[in-house]
Amino acid sequence: MTDTSKPLAADPAVDTPAAPKDRRRLPPPGVEFPKTIKSYVKRAGRTTTGQAKALEELGPRYVLAYTPAPLDRVAVFGAEAASRPLILEIGFGMGDATAHIADLMREKNFLGCEVHEPGVGALLKHIGERGLTNIRILQHDAVEVLDHMLPEGSLDGVHIFFPDPWHKTKHHKRRLLQAPLVAKLAARLKPGGYLHCATDWEPYAQQMLEVLGAEPLLKNTAAGYAPKPEYRPLTKFERRGLRLGHGVWDLVFTRV
Repeated sequence: MTDTSKPLAADPAVDTPAAPKDRRRLPPPGVEFPKTIKSYVKRAGRTTTGQAKALEELGPRYVLAYTPAPLDRVAVFGAEAASRPLILEIGFGMGDATAHIADLMREKNFLGCEVHEPGVGALLKHIGERGLTNIRILQHDAVEVLDHMLPEGSLDGVHIFFPDPWHKTKHHKRRLLQAPLVAKLAARLKPGGYLHCATDWEPYAQQMLEVLGAEPLLKNTAAGYAPKPEYRPLTKFERRGLRLGHGVWDLVFTRV
């Protein structure tokens, strides 16, 4: 018979609390994990009925599957259009400027990278309404697209319009236009190809000018900021900002 007057000895395998786990992934001594570049930050958004319909009906034709292999232009754009100049746009938002420019320049092909579904659906809706056939979309991180799908010297132009300025100083490291990405973009431009950026945040414009100016493969087309190219339309936010006296800065650099 068990004597219950004395406490039972604790079983360390059962009763000892487990030590808290350190969930940080620590590198081996003397080794640093590489810092990766991301071209986007996920944000919430609601897909409208019209956007959802465009995704269903036009997505299979115009939205490409990401594959870590060089882009097959013949398969993507067709044999007759495969040799046309190719313009990459990173972060096209709701696609208004993309559709406008592609409509003006039907002799060129456009590849848009945007991860947010409402924006993809909105651009597909523009494509259907305007009858555009020279746009393809990758709903994927643009950095991986650059690394694996676009070889060096494969682009005739790059558009980056109004990227998130990340106003707070502690968030500046999240800005898209930084030296590592600019080097990737410059390497993938053909000689004479161009990189066109625009922002409505002057401190970010100053950083862009500094970073782009420091890339040895790029040359500024202006003494500083460039006049707005005619092909870039004014956004509704830009029009409102201009009415309020706010500035917009365009930067256009070419590959030497």
